[in-house]
Parts: sequence; structure tokens; C-alpha cells
Amino acid sequence: MDYYPIFVDLKGRPVLVVGGGNVAEGKVQGLLAAHADVTVVAPQLSQTLVNLETAGQIHYTPREYEPGDLDGQAMCFVATDDGAINAQVAADCRARGLWVNAADDPAYCDFILPSVVRSGKIVVAASTGGTSPAMARRLREDLTAFLNEDYAPLADLLADVRREIRAAKLSVDAETWQSAIDARLRTLVVQGRTDEARSRLREALGVEPSAARPEA
Repeated sequence: MDYYPIFVDLKGRPVLVVGGGNVAEGKVQGLLAAHADVTVVAPQLSQTLVNLETAGQIHYTPREYEPGDLDGQAMCFVATDDGAINAQVAADCRARGLWVNAADDPAYCDFILPSVVRSGKIVVAASTGGTSPAMARRLREDLTAFLNEDYAPLADLLADVRREIRAAKLSVDAETWQSAIDARLRTLVVQGRTDEARSRLREALGVEPSAARPEA
């Protein structure tokens, strides 16, 4: 099956996770990283999920899944080892037009989860279409090694300067941006010489600092 890769904004949106074990932990932690409003339905929780519920980071309904649990949810994750539950939740979700993901059960998935690497605001996702978890893990490890220490602060710097340029109603073409992100700029970022890096970036973009500064 061919999948369409997207990044979904879940900040503040309600998401249901059915299941309270180790697999559910991974789903919940990924959703919390995206700032989703997570509800877990399960007879019992793992200790990690108990800690998250105690800290007020998730909502918990201590019982078996019921169709009404889907009311008001944006999407649903099923994290149980019971095929019958996976089938029921998937059928209920599809009847309501909700996207559903069932862990290790592709027949009941409307979407699958890629291997994800995060470095600050940078998120890189890789998938084998569910055909090889071992390859997906290897890709994640390689991407983790690739995203070295300069990428997150470099992304922050580029975002800041881009906001300044847009606030000043200026325009810089894509090729100029690409040329500006050179080895010297990255070295300055790694060394923590942020002001020098910012000046070099503005110069490479052909934007005077005074012109790029947002209006008060």
C-alpha cells in the first residue's frame, strides 16, 4: 500500500488511546510530544501511564472500551493485543469518519506511524510502509546520527530571521536561502556565536539588519 506522508497539528486536540500497556506508552508519549489532549481507556495502566495520569498529563477512564468513548475525539489509537477489540474500535471509528491506528494490525489502520527523530523544532520521519520494522529502526538510528548538534539551533536562527524578513515585507528566493546555509554559518552556530551567525545570514540573504528588524 502507498501512503501519503503528512504532519498533523494535534495541539490541544482530543485523541483517544485504547489500551494501557507498554505499546500504549509509546503512543501516548508521542502524542504528548505533539501537545495533544490525550484520554486513555483501559482496565489498568502501566506504571509510566499511572505517573502521567497522576501528573495530570493525560485523562484516564478505568474500564474496557465503549463506542461512546469516541465522542468528540479527533482520532484514535488502539494499543491492545486483542484482535477483536482492534476490529471493533476500527469499525466504530470508520462509522464515525475518525482516523484510527491499530498497533501491529495494518488491516485496521487508516494511517501508520513512521520512525521519528526529533531535534528541537526539526522532526524527521521515515517509513517502510509497515513492511520492515527492522529497516525502519535502522533508518531512525541513521537519521539520529545525521541530525547533529547544529541542526536545532540553526533551525531556530533561520526561523527568527525569516520572521524578521516577513515582518519587514521583504522577499528572499529559495536559492538564496539555500546558498546562505553554508558551512561557515553552521560552524558559527555550533560555536554558539549566534550574533555573528545572524549577521552572516542577513548578509548572505542580501538583507540589511536595519531593514530586516521588525517594526516596534
